[in-house]
Formats: sequence, C-alpha cells, structure tokens
Amino acid sequence: MTTASPAQIALAHQLADASAAVIRGYYRSTLSIDDKLDASPVTQADREAERVMRELIVANRPADGIIGEEFGDERADADWVWVLDPVDGTKSFTVGRPLFVTLIGLLYKGVPVLGIINQPIAQDRWIGGEGVPATLNNEPIKASDVAQIAQARIGTTGPEYLNAAKPVFNALADACRYPIYGGDGYLYAQVASGWLDLVIEEGLKLHDFAALAPVLQAAGGVMTDWQGKPLQLGSEGRVLAAANADLHAQVLPQLRALVV
Repeated sequence: MTTASPAQIALAHQLADASAAVIRGYYRSTLSIDDKLDASPVTQADREAERVMRELIVANRPADGIIGEEFGDERADADWVWVLDPVDGTKSFTVGRPLFVTLIGLLYKGVPVLGIINQPIAQDRWIGGEGVPATLNNEPIKASDVAQIAQARIGTTGPEYLNAAKPVFNALADACRYPIYGGDGYLYAQVASGWLDLVIEEGLKLHDFAALAPVLQAAGGVMTDWQGKPLQLGSEGRVLAAANADLHAQVLPQLRALVV
C-alpha cells in the first residue's frame, strides 16, 4: 500500500488549520442556511472553508485531484485525490453544538490512505492512515478491546437516517451497554480513541467516509461496507465501524443479510 509523503501530511495539517480558522469565525453567529437538492443544509462557512482548502491544494500540489462536498470534482482521475467535507454535521454547527468535524481524506488510486478528523472549536485533531500512526493532538490513540456486544457502546447519527439497518441497529442498541445518537463523523473519532465501540450508518457519500476509515483503522479498528469490503472510491456508503475485529465479526453477518 502506498503511503502519504511527509509533504502531503504537512499539507493535510495546513488544510485543517485553514478551514478551522474560517469555521471558528462563523461559529454561533447569525448565518444564512440554504438547503441543497438532497435537503441537507449548507452555510457560508461550509463553502468558504472548502474554498480555502482547495486553494491550498492547487497552490501546493497542482497535479492532485480534489473531490469536495460543496464544489464537486477537479482532476478526480488523478492518482492522488483529496476528499474534503468542510463541515460534517452542519446541523450541529448551525445550532451551536461542537459535534461537527472537518474531514480531510487522501486517496491513492481510489483507496483512502490518510485521514484527518478536525474539531475546530474543541481544537481536537485526529490523524492516521497507512504508515501513519493514529493520534489525537499528537498523542497515540487506540480503539477499545471490548469484545462482547453486551459491553459495547453503539452510535449512529440519528435513527431517521437508518432505513434497512434500523431493525439491526435497534436490536443491537437493546443488547449493547447503551446507544448514543448524534455526531456524524465525530462518532468515528470516538471509536478511534477507544470511547465508543460500534457505529452503523447508511447513505454516506465518499466525502463522509474517506477521512474516517484511515484514522479508525490506524487506531486498530475495522471499518468496512456491509459486505465486509474495504471502503474506497465507489463504495455505496453503507458502513460498519467497530473497535476491533471481534466486534466487527459479530455484527457484520446481520448487516450482510440486508444486502440484496
């Protein structure tokens, strides 16, 4: 597996710094909120944060591609492609809850190899990937070794976002230690840090998961689609994240049975 270069890792941190500066300027301010075609909200903070990241990529690595939530694709067929979600959890952002994150992923030939999960208000930054140890604010992190469903903590952004998986999630929520709701990409950072053990979601797009899988896997977790396949360009966005292989193996068959 090809790994990100030191220059690419440094640029990823630059992107996180620049986007955070924009986002903090809009946090808990009066914002105009627009609705996109899929009815999800978007604000000026989303757009400006992505714009500054794109400008940095073009200035520093003009041959790399960019796939962003707000402004689409540029050179998406390049070997190296940056995948940007400036505010993952815009609903939380607009109501002043610091449960949103900026997601910065790097693909090599369609495979996520580096991720940053950045929380601009708490100033928490997770990074990890192929050959890049998982850290939170430069301190090593490791996903939990909880191996029993009864002891696991499970999360999802919200039950309203679950369709096919709702019965499975509800049964696991009853069987687990307890469920939590809300957090979008923040949930996966919690798994990487060992504070949460399972996440099930569906309907995610590339910009939602490209940064998450490298961080979580570098921390010892497992994140796949519902068939157990690695997440990559073209994955359908039905995901299972688990703190370890034991938990993943116990839940995967229940989700695999839902795949037509």
